[in-house]
Amino acid sequence: MKTYFVYILQCADNLNYTGVTNNLSRRLMEHKKGLNKSCFTYKRRPLELIFHQEFNDIEQAIYFEKKIKKWSAKKKHALAKGEYDMLQILSECRNATHSNYKQED
Repeated sequence: MKTYFVYILQCADNLNYTGVTNNLSRRLMEHKKGLNKSCFTYKRRPLELIFHQEFNDIEQAIYFEKKIKKWSAKKKHALAKGEYDMLQILSECRNATHSNYKQED
């Protein structure tokens, strides 16, 4: 059975890179050596792997990767640190127009 990984890298400039691969050690080596000059991480080395999760289904891995790519950096770091209670807090809308914040007439 094939294994897939969704991973998050912390870049030297404190930005994050989220990716999916079927060979985590090979892909990390490619990022760290800068083998692809057009890659987001190329000019942001050194890199640190801060999170990875294993999947048996490529469709599930891609779904999860796309989902967390949209997350804020704070939310990605909470996931990486295993602070699962913070994920809910960081997911709550804090926009003044959100229904939770509308003043009653």
